[in-house]
Amino acid sequence: MPWMERSVMDERLRFVARLLDGEGMSDVCRAFGISRKTGYKIFNRYKNEGLEALTDRSRRPVRYANQLPDPIERLIVETKRDKPH
Repeated sequence: MPWMERSVMDERLRFVARLLDGEGMSDVCRAFGISRKTGYKIFNRYKNEGLEALTDRSRRPVRYANQLPDPIERLIVETKRDKPH
């Protein structure tokens, strides 16, 4: 019998479905091999945002501490292009 491939979204959907069927958070988390903290995070996202919340989220930072504002960055690049030496 070949291995069944499942996406993260499918697993999260199965997780939420079992909680909505009335199973306890501890039992479902144990069955899926995740902590209760992660289980509550997934379930609360689903309750607040719906199915879209079960997709993977970007881990990219919202902002970078050392990044210059766009107008200043453009000015530096243009000046470097005009006067490369």
